[in-house]
Amino acid sequence: MRLSTLLYTTIFCFTAGTLSLKAQDKKTTEKTIEKKTDDKAVTEEIEVVRPYKPILAEAVKLRRSPDLNDVKTYKARFNYSLTDRKLELNSDIDKLYAQEVAAEKEYDLINNYVKLGGGSAGTILGEAYINNGRDEALQVGGFFKHFSQEGKLKDQKFNQQQLSIFGRNIQDNFVLSGRLNYERKGLYFYGFDETNPERNLNPGKQAFNFIEAEGEIVNKYTEDEDAFSYAAKVNGYIWSDQYAAKENSIVINGYLNKRISSFNLGLAASADFGKTKDINTSFSNNLLRLNPYIRLETNGVKINAGINFVQEFGMKSESRIFPAVTADFTLIPEYLQIFAEVKGDVNKTTMKELTDENPFLNSNINIQNSVEKLSFSAGIKGTGGPGFGYKAKVYRKEITDMPLFVNNFNDFNKFDVIYDFGNMKLLGLEGEISVQISDQLKWTGKLNLEDYKPASESYSWFKPQLRISSNLMYKITNKIDFNASVAIQDASDAKIYTSQPASPYIIPDKNIEMLGNVKGFVDLGIGAGYKINNQFSVFAKANNILNNKYSKYLYYQAIGVNVFGGLSYSF
Repeated sequence: MRLSTLLYTTIFCFTAGTLSLKAQDKKTTEKTIEKKTDDKAVTEEIEVVRPYKPILAEAVKLRRSPDLNDVKTYKARFNYSLTDRKLELNSDIDKLYAQEVAAEKEYDLINNYVKLGGGSAGTILGEAYINNGRDEALQVGGFFKHFSQEGKLKDQKFNQQQLSIFGRNIQDNFVLSGRLNYERKGLYFYGFDETNPERNLNPGKQAFNFIEAEGEIVNKYTEDEDAFSYAAKVNGYIWSDQYAAKENSIVINGYLNKRISSFNLGLAASADFGKTKDINTSFSNNLLRLNPYIRLETNGVKINAGINFVQEFGMKSESRIFPAVTADFTLIPEYLQIFAEVKGDVNKTTMKELTDENPFLNSNINIQNSVEKLSFSAGIKGTGGPGFGYKAKVYRKEITDMPLFVNNFNDFNKFDVIYDFGNMKLLGLEGEISVQISDQLKWTGKLNLEDYKPASESYSWFKPQLRISSNLMYKITNKIDFNASVAIQDASDAKIYTSQPASPYIIPDKNIEMLGNVKGFVDLGIGAGYKINNQFSVFAKANNILNNKYSKYLYYQAIGVNVFGGLSYSF
């Protein structure tokens, strides 16, 4: 193997050397000489070979700038997959299925609270409310309140306590509800005569006690066109003052209604049994009312036509029949409605209602019912958009034996009740507006303008012609709220006796009367609250901040400016 390799190598080297010598010989002669043996001409050409030097032409210059916005758009490549489907022509309307709403998280209800406060004018406030909480079928709770104040005049003091227990039970076909109330009012006959400051140096004391119980059953509403509905309620109370006056009452109400398409046939009935007693007076006052009616409700029209039959029995026995007609027409749904009413009734006079209006009554008050012979009212109501509501009406009443208050001749700081014998005519205008711009701001206002034409009296005593009330509630933040209220009342007239009137009082004697005047007033109040957290909050309130020494009744000034505040705890 090695010998063969050596042999081949030697041959290869020898061959390469020979070829190299031949090439070298050709290059080194790089001259070609041609010689012609001809004597006449000799030609010789010599070619000299030198290194290559390339020659480049001048570069061509571009006289414009490059386009920097020349960006190529990237086009993605898509792969399509076509599905062969059959075209279906279906003109039927598909059923819409309601989407289920996610279950709302139940929050812990904070519906119980305790409130305590105090301030100027000897103000003491205590309030509490308790409820059993969230229950769809049963609601039970209670409420208590104490409020007392005193002014700068001699024994210008009053206090009030309220206690209420209530309950409601919702069954499958009806609803049961009931309540038990107790109320006490304490005050003094602090009437002050500026012309004779020594006139009432030792004011008498008065207190009212009121106990009330009520039960009601009402059937649940149903959309059945031929539904039958019913309701029944029993209410009874016992009232007494610190002296010898007592009053009791039991009222039984029943209601039946049968719906037949757009019509309703019904009957409302009530039996009112009452008795008022004092040292020298005793009056049994009973009323029976029957109100059959037919009602039409269709296409924005509601008409209720019936009669009101009233039977008085007890110390007085008399039967009366009055019209009972109401109509309501919707011109623009939710925005404009026109309504009208024609009615009549016997207005029962009770010591409870009289002392609620004027607590400074004398003893042995004469009780007599008044008769609203014919009353007509008409107006408009509706909304002007979200958060705006209004109502305005004019009314005319004709009332026989309307009760009025007059100062007693012997005890000027106590009031007797007389009656305007005959037919008193009243023309009035009432307007209400409610504006709620948002959850943070709400304003309400009410106006009453009345013109009295007495029957036998010179004036309708202590009946102002103008009354305005307004309330503003503004929630500045989630923690701070503000409220303001104003009450405006026009001047009214009062009767002052110059000598002892006849007893019993039948007709007025203008020879022993003198006209007194109760000035009008403006009572402005403001309040604010701050929520510390979900449990605690603080509040402050100021009443009669203009410090007006006004009176609603002759000789009885209201307490001046008073400011109080306190703490509220919710749980």
